[in-house]
Amino acid sequence: MPAPRALGEQPRVPRERRPLLPRGTRGPRRWRRAAGATVLLVEMLERAAFFGVAANLVLYLNSTNFNWTGEQASRAALVFLGASYLLAPVGGWLADVYLGRYRAVALSLLLYLVASGLLPATAFPDGRSSFCGEMPASPLGPACPSPGCPRASPSLYCAPVLYAGLLLLGLAASSVRSNLTSFGADQVMDLGRDATRRFFNWFYWSINLGAVLSLLVVAFIQQNISFLLGYSIPVGCVGLAFFIFLFATPIFITKPPMGSQVSSMLKLALQNCCPRLRQQHLARDPQGARLRPDQRSPQPGPSPQEDIANFQVLVKILPVMVTLVPYWMVYFQMQSTYVLQGLHLHIPNIFPANPANISTALRAQGGNYTIPEAWLLLANVVVVLILVPLKDHLIDPLLLRCKLLPSALQKMALGMFFGFASVIVAGVLEMERLHYIHHNETVSQQIGEVLYNAAPLSVWWQIPQYLLIGVSEIFASIPGLEFAYSEAPRSMQGAIMGIFFCLSGVGSLLGSSLVALLSLPGGWLHCPKDFGNINNCRMDLYFFLLAGIQAVTALLFIWIAGRYERVTQGPASHSGFSRDRG
Repeated sequence: MPAPRALGEQPRVPRERRPLLPRGTRGPRRWRRAAGATVLLVEMLERAAFFGVAANLVLYLNSTNFNWTGEQASRAALVFLGASYLLAPVGGWLADVYLGRYRAVALSLLLYLVASGLLPATAFPDGRSSFCGEMPASPLGPACPSPGCPRASPSLYCAPVLYAGLLLLGLAASSVRSNLTSFGADQVMDLGRDATRRFFNWFYWSINLGAVLSLLVVAFIQQNISFLLGYSIPVGCVGLAFFIFLFATPIFITKPPMGSQVSSMLKLALQNCCPRLRQQHLARDPQGARLRPDQRSPQPGPSPQEDIANFQVLVKILPVMVTLVPYWMVYFQMQSTYVLQGLHLHIPNIFPANPANISTALRAQGGNYTIPEAWLLLANVVVVLILVPLKDHLIDPLLLRCKLLPSALQKMALGMFFGFASVIVAGVLEMERLHYIHHNETVSQQIGEVLYNAAPLSVWWQIPQYLLIGVSEIFASIPGLEFAYSEAPRSMQGAIMGIFFCLSGVGSLLGSSLVALLSLPGGWLHCPKDFGNINNCRMDLYFFLLAGIQAVTALLFIWIAGRYERVTQGPASHSGFSRDRG
C-alpha cells in the first residue's frame, strides 16, 4: 500500500522521456529527423499490410477455400473497413489514459502481427481445418418445386474465427492510425511548426506509397499466384514494422499518458445539460462543495479548471471536424461510384492479353489487349505521390517566403472546393455518357463474367475527376491531420486524432447509406432491368446531390472556421488552453 502523501505535496506527474542517445551541437536536429523518418517507414509498411489485407478480401472469402457468396464476403470486408475507422477513438483513448503513445503503437503492432497471421494460416487446408474444422458438405435435398420457393442458406464456414480476426485487425489498424500520427509529430515538434507541417505532408505521402506497393505487388500475387504467399507478405510487413519501431526506441521522444479527460468532458457536458445531475454530485460531497479549489487536496491529473478550459477547446474543435464529414462522403466515391462509372466507359486496349492473368484485367470483348483493373484505383494515389513532394519543396516554401502560406483551416476549405469540383466533373461526364446510351450508341465489353453496355467515351475522361479528388486530399486531409494534432489539448491528442479518423469512416458509411437509400424502388439509382449496368440509372443526379451537400457544408465550414480563428486569436483564449497543447 503506498504511503500517504504529505500535506501540501504535489502529485507526481510522469515525466517525458527524451532520447537516450548522446548528441552533439548538431545532434538534436539529426536525431529528430531520424526519428521522424523511422515513423514514416513504419507507417508505409503498416499501410502496405493494411491494403494487402483489404484489397482482395472479398475475392479470398468468395474463393473455394470458404465458398462465401459475394454479398457475404462484401459484408465481411465492410465490417473490417468500418472497424478500422470507427474504432480509432478507442486506441487514442487507451493511449491518453493508460499506455502512452509509444506503448500503444508497440502493442497495436504486436496485435496486428498476431491477427494478420490468421489469413495465411487459413489459406492452406491443414491450417483451415485446425482453426475452422472441416468444411460442411452442401446438404442434398429435393429440388425446388417452384421458382419462388425459399432455399435454405448454408451457414458461413469459419465465420466466427474470421470475423474475430478481422475485428482484431480493425482494432489494431485503427489504434496504429490514431496514435502513430501524433507520435511521429511529437518527434519533430522541437524543430518548429514548419517541421510539423512538413511531417504531415510526408506522412500522407508514406501512406500512399504503401498503398501503391500493396496494390501493384501484393494484390497481383494474391490473384495470380497464391493467397498463402499473398497474405504472408502483409504479415512480413507488420513484423518488419514492429522490429524497426522497437529497434529505434533509443532515439524516440516518449510522452507518458496524461490521464483521461474524455470522462471529465462527458461529466461536464451532462452537468451543463442536466442540472439535476450536478445537484446529486454536490449532495454526495457537501463538504468538498463548500471548499475553494485551492483548499481541496491535490488530485493526480488535470485540475477542474483545466478540464473546463479543455472542454471549451473541444467544443470549438468538434464543429470544425464534423463539417468535414460531407467531404469524406465525396472522397470515398473514388472507391465506389467512380469505379462503377469507369466500368461503363470504353476501356482502351493497351497490353497484350494473357490468359494467365485474365481474372485481374478488364477485358474488352474481342480485343487482344487489356488494361489492369488496379489502374483505375491508383490514379488518385499517383496524384498524391507526385503533388506532395512538389508542394513540400516548391509551393509551400515559395508561399512562406512571400508570407502567403494559408492556415490549415484555409487549406481545408480549399480542399472542399476541389472535392466539389470533382463530383461536378463526374456528374457532367455521366450526363454525356447517358446521352450516348439514350441514342443507343454503345460498345459491349466483358468484365469478369458480366457483359456491360458501355458508352463509346474513353475511360481516360475520368482523369480530371481523379486529379481533382487527389488535389482535394492534399488540401483537406493533410491539413486536417495537422489541425487535429496542433489544436487538441496534449492530454487528449490521441482521442482527438481518433475522432478525426472515426469521422472519416462516418462519412464513408453515410455515402454508402445514401447510395442504398437511392437504390430503393423509385430512387435515382434503382436499376432493376440492368443486371449490373447503370444505364437506366440517374447517377448524374446523385453526383450533383453530393456536390450540393458539399457546397452547403463548405459554406458552413468557412463560417465556423472564421469564428474559430477569431476566437483563438484573442488574448483571452490563448491564456486558457495554449499551455495544454502539445
